[in-house]
Amino acid sequence: MTGMAAAASSLGRSGALEITRRLTAICGPPFARLGGPADEVAGRPARWVAVPGGPHAAAEVLRLAATHDLAVVPRGAGTKIDWGATPVQVDIMLDTGRLAGIGHEPVGAPVAEVGAGTPLRAVQATLERTGQRLAMDAPSPGATLGGVLAAGEAGPLRHRHGSPCDQLLGVRYLGADGELVSAGGGEPGLDLARLLCGSQGALGVLVSASLRVQPVPASRLWVSRPVWTPLEVHDLVRTILAARLEPAAIELDLPAGAPRPRTPYPPGHPATTARERHPSMSGRSGAPSRAGSLVVLLEGGRPDVTERAERLVGLLHGEATVAHSAPPWWRRYPFAPGDTALRLEVPISDLHAAVYALRDAAGAPVPVRGSAGLGVVHAALPGALAPDRVASILAAVRGVLLARQGRCVVVSAPAPVRQAVDLWGELAGLAQLRAAKEHLDPEHRLAPGRLPGGL
Repeated sequence: MTGMAAAASSLGRSGALEITRRLTAICGPPFARLGGPADEVAGRPARWVAVPGGPHAAAEVLRLAATHDLAVVPRGAGTKIDWGATPVQVDIMLDTGRLAGIGHEPVGAPVAEVGAGTPLRAVQATLERTGQRLAMDAPSPGATLGGVLAAGEAGPLRHRHGSPCDQLLGVRYLGADGELVSAGGGEPGLDLARLLCGSQGALGVLVSASLRVQPVPASRLWVSRPVWTPLEVHDLVRTILAARLEPAAIELDLPAGAPRPRTPYPPGHPATTARERHPSMSGRSGAPSRAGSLVVLLEGGRPDVTERAERLVGLLHGEATVAHSAPPWWRRYPFAPGDTALRLEVPISDLHAAVYALRDAAGAPVPVRGSAGLGVVHAALPGALAPDRVASILAAVRGVLLARQGRCVVVSAPAPVRQAVDLWGELAGLAQLRAAKEHLDPEHRLAPGRLPGGL
């Protein structure tokens, strides 16, 4: 049992009632309570839930936790609360829902300060009234800005604009001791601010973030092309990038399935045999039962976007189509609750090798979706797979990716799998992460165990 766990368990009934009383005094009677069945972090239940009304109240919660040596885990909308490792202890779940709002900036200002607990879709709806937007489109429905940053989440627009963390101009956050810190305004400050991205709340509690704002594009068109194999995707992505069409996103959806695609030609026809002899089909059992899609988003002025779309259709040949709205799978993950969710990151020239390695290790195609133009995709393994089977698949895929400077991370998984496998694989920045944890949270009070290496 850790020191914090021992301290928490030794509080006794009177001590627990005192913590409840203090949290109620800090947050207000409706906003402090004992944890319930819905208040878990990757399977670990919280003892208390506190919803502070502002940064100063949140700081008081953290100071209370420090006094009693209690672990604190921040929570936004909870859309990604099961991502990452299970913390070793969750005494107080600090809900950021009331750390919300958008700072008053002049209309048309290139920056917005947004409270960490503000739902991203509310931010976009507010900015759109003045013809502006944040160039971010995280897939989690209802996600807060703080949750997106803390999880390092990004959507299709990362292709052109970078991830939300890349767009940070500064943050305000609370340290483990409750000190309110502002970071930004220059490279050293931004380096510190971006350390909090992807930290799952284990380095600090985000209070607000300042982000770049841009005008809403006058026109958006989605150019879609059916695809059957990863190698075909590789060739098409190279063609698209070489054309310098300035795509806002290049997204891939490859479904799972078994039968080979049908062709309009009879068996033995030259076109059929040519498809079967194509290197992308060679040695691969089980192409998808339906075509996948490679979709390119083009944004900008209307005449320019129309002209670029026409050029792209010509490059992708007659099978390409143009639409004024996104396909149904756009900004959606390929995994469902209960699946083992994977994220693969690899140089785009090796993305096809990563997907083939995953298929070969799993013994069949698995659903893959994500940013083909960046080499960052997600995949799903069935939740019913035995943990040792998942471990063997991960080992095979990571072996292929290691030689290609790529990595495969388990984003979320059922409890038996989470306990049996290495979620991260090799991590080059572990020493830097360890140093940051020791500097920002030396007592390991914030989400202990959420980070790689048990940090």
